[in-house]
Amino acid sequence: MNSVPSHYQRVLSGMRPTGQLHLGHYHGVLKNWVKLQHEYECYFFVADWHALTTHYEDPSVISESVWDMVIDWLAAGIDPGDATLFIQSRILEHAELHLLLSMLTPLGWVERVPSYKDQQEQLRNLDLATYGFLGYPVLQSADILAYRAGMVPVGDDQVAHIELTREIARRFNYVYGREPGFEEKAEAAIKKMGKKNARLYRDLMKSYQEQGNAEALAKARALLEHQQNISLGDRERLFGYLEGGGKVILPEPQALLTPASKMPGLDGQKMSKSYGNTISLREKPAGIAEKLKTMPTDPARVRRTDPGEPGKCPVWQLHEVYSSEQTRQWVQTGCRSASIGCLDCKAPVIESVCAELEPMNARAQEYMEHPDVVRSIMAEGTERARDVAAETLADVRASMGLSYR
Repeated sequence: MNSVPSHYQRVLSGMRPTGQLHLGHYHGVLKNWVKLQHEYECYFFVADWHALTTHYEDPSVISESVWDMVIDWLAAGIDPGDATLFIQSRILEHAELHLLLSMLTPLGWVERVPSYKDQQEQLRNLDLATYGFLGYPVLQSADILAYRAGMVPVGDDQVAHIELTREIARRFNYVYGREPGFEEKAEAAIKKMGKKNARLYRDLMKSYQEQGNAEALAKARALLEHQQNISLGDRERLFGYLEGGGKVILPEPQALLTPASKMPGLDGQKMSKSYGNTISLREKPAGIAEKLKTMPTDPARVRRTDPGEPGKCPVWQLHEVYSSEQTRQWVQTGCRSASIGCLDCKAPVIESVCAELEPMNARAQEYMEHPDVVRSIMAEGTERARDVAAETLADVRASMGLSYR
């Protein structure tokens, strides 16, 4: 992450509250969150305001879903000791930053976000002709920038949102980062680095600004990171000065691309509640077995003795997620020769899914029996997150001339 200072190396990600989660959520998002929480400073939040952009007419669905979703996060292995968990609407700084960023975000930037028209097409049954729906990408930018997050885990379809956030941050820094006496303050900060480092910084800055030398830019950033005798404010000024801009108030985040989920639904389509093809993370073994045993298979296998083709069978997609190479080879050979039946083929998948969900079920049950623990976790995480967001907003207000004393 050369383009973002190390003290902004935070990961932020959110999820709209939709109630109990399923295996698609686990393999598409939560497994990655569990991994990231051990590698970075992570902030994971319940995006309840985002849910209102499409379901404002029935908010009861949102409030009922929040706690179910959080329980599934915890059951899946999200550790409040390693990651900060919070509810978006409990941190009003998100709303204030959304308002302030909307003042300088061109309308055309928002309208060109691909998902704006895509969701209008897909959700025709909902009234999406609202300012909230149009502006939700700016709210999403505020979510990210409030924590000065350096990385945001997203799939390919969300990269445009991160690029919009980068453009908004860049515009904000350009408009408001040129504080009075910026160049004088930057030059004074360079002198504090000592003669040798000051000379090196100037050489690297010249190489980047005059020749576009990306390696020089990376070296200059690394040089600033290791300076002990300049303040955080001076460091931010010099990051901006390096690129010919102003002080970096809101750093530009990077998209952290996550692998696409390979978890199919019970009918071979994407696993989704709207398709009715899910296995929930709290599904009991009997329910798992029943759902998988009744899954459709290769239509060519009408009788037990008919050979089949695994590539045409939805069950094969589950083997690609759960089974070893040896088991997959057994399926390929057995299906094509009709030496195994469809229930034989499904048995290893049933066993693997049950094994995966067993510990999650146990943890979920524990949290369901102690809802006060879940609320306490979220309250503590929300307080920690609020402190970080409040610090960002103080800088934003000051840079916009809204810090009255």
